[in-house]
Amino acid sequence: MPVSPRRERERAERHQLIITTARELAEHEGWDAVTTRRLAEHIEYSQPVLYSHFSGKDAIIAAVATEGFAELARALEAARTSAKQTRARLAAIVHAYVEFAETNPALYDAMFTLSTELPFAQPDTPAPLQDGFAQLHLVLGPLSGDGDPGLFTELGWSALHGIVTLTRGGRLPRAAQAARLDLLVEHLLARTG
Repeated sequence: MPVSPRRERERAERHQLIITTARELAEHEGWDAVTTRRLAEHIEYSQPVLYSHFSGKDAIIAAVATEGFAELARALEAARTSAKQTRARLAAIVHAYVEFAETNPALYDAMFTLSTELPFAQPDTPAPLQDGFAQLHLVLGPLSGDGDPGLFTELGWSALHGIVTLTRGGRLPRAAQAARLDLLVEHLLARTG
């Protein structure tokens, strides 16, 4: 017997409610506070209903991360298209990346720090993950000179991730963040000139 459109819609809404609730709970209390029991209480459904959507917490984190990559891709695209010149475009995506990470710390952790089954740089990498990297690649790839554009993009991404992670962890002083990002932009641009 086919599932009615109303039931499909309700299931999709419940699925999204689980993702949204997990993200909100993580942003307020951290990922350790996100348990299937607490999620079930917050969404007012039983744990078996939650498990009918996700196999467990790791699958929920992966779903949150996938949404985050879509959001990051949109933020980077907006930054990239807001500037016409190379330097301004690079500075815009660098600052947009860091702002995204700082504004959404638990989401950023789901995307880049917590263990998930999400495949990166593989043929089956989900489109939102590819889209985020593509936005970085559109700006960084052309700066690679005679080098490999993909590797150069990975290097730039790694530098941004390192800055975000070390600053959030208190290893780099937040007061020097703007100067640090300006220096990164200068070094990335040095390949072209």
